[in-house]
Amino acid sequence: MIIVKYPGMQSLVEDWPGRLGYNGQGMGASGAMDNMALQMGNLLLGNDIGEAGIEITAGLLQCEFERDGVIAITGCNMLPTLNENPIPNWETIFVKAGDKLKFSSYQGNGFRAYLMIAGGIDVPKYLESKSTCVFGNYGGFEGRALKAGDVVKVGKSNYKWQTTRKIKPEYIPKYESIIELRAIAGMNACPDFTTEKGMDYLFSHAFPVSLNANRSAVRLEELPDWFFARESGGVGGSHPSNIVDHAYNMRGALNITGNTPALLTADGPTLGGFICALNVINVDLWKIGQAVPGQDSIKFVQVTPEDATRLRKERREFLTENLVTE
Repeated sequence: MIIVKYPGMQSLVEDWPGRLGYNGQGMGASGAMDNMALQMGNLLLGNDIGEAGIEITAGLLQCEFERDGVIAITGCNMLPTLNENPIPNWETIFVKAGDKLKFSSYQGNGFRAYLMIAGGIDVPKYLESKSTCVFGNYGGFEGRALKAGDVVKVGKSNYKWQTTRKIKPEYIPKYESIIELRAIAGMNACPDFTTEKGMDYLFSHAFPVSLNANRSAVRLEELPDWFFARESGGVGGSHPSNIVDHAYNMRGALNITGNTPALLTADGPTLGGFICALNVINVDLWKIGQAVPGQDSIKFVQVTPEDATRLRKERREFLTENLVTE
C-alpha cells in the first residue's frame, strides 16, 4: 500500500487508454496525459502496458510505502528522493516498508511525472478503466485527486528481475519548450469555417500555452479575426466560431471558442457548439501532457490521416521490451 502524506498540486490515478467507448454518453476518455511515460514505466515493471499509476502534476507529492515493492518514476524530472536520498527517473527502484518518497516541483521542461509500481494501482474499474475523471468525479481513487491520509492499494506483482532495469537512454522522451504536435486538418476547416490563410497560420505559428490549462483543455494564444471564413455562426450563434452543437473529435481536438483556441485533452467535453479546426494525432497526445502553462509553446505540423494510421501502428510496435536494458 501507498500512504499519501502530502498530495502535491494534483495527484491522480490514471491508466491508458482510459475510458473508451462512452463519448456518446458524454463521458470523456480521461487516461494519462502523458501516456508514453506511463507505458514505459509499466514496461520497466512487467505490468500490463496500460496499467494504472499515479500521475503527478507540477510535483510535491509525498508518500510512504507500507510494504516492500518495486517502483519506477517516469516523465518530468521532479528531483525525487527516497528517504531524503536522490533517486533516478526511468529505472526500477526497490523500496522497503517504511520508505518515504518525495517529489520536488517540475524542473525546466516537462510538467507531469508518473509514479508506477509493480502490480499497478488496485482501484475498481469504472466503465472498464481505472482512470480518474476529475470533472465528473468518477473513476480512479474515489473519483477524485489524492489527499493526505489516503491509503492506495497496490495490485499483485509479477515482477521477476533481481537487477535494476532501465529505459535505454536513446529512447527516453525529450521534453522541449517548443512542442511540435502532428495534426490532421478538420473537422471544421477551410473553406467553410476558416480561411486558407487562417489554416496556414495554424500550421506555421508557434502558439504560447496559456496559464489557463488543465486536464480538460490547454488554451493557446488568441487567433486573428481573419482566421474565420464567416462573419457569424449563423443559426449556431453570433460569433464565427459558433456552430450547431455537434460531437467533438476527442482526444486532441483544437476547439475554437471565440478567438481562443484550446486543445481538448483527457477530461475535455465530448460535444459543444464551437468549431474544431484540427486534431492532434494519437501518437503525439502525450506531448500535450508535458506542456508547461505560461512557459511553453505549441507548433502544429500537418499530416494526413494515412500518416496518422501508420504512425500509430509504428508506436504500438515500438513499445516493447526492446526499450529496456538491465
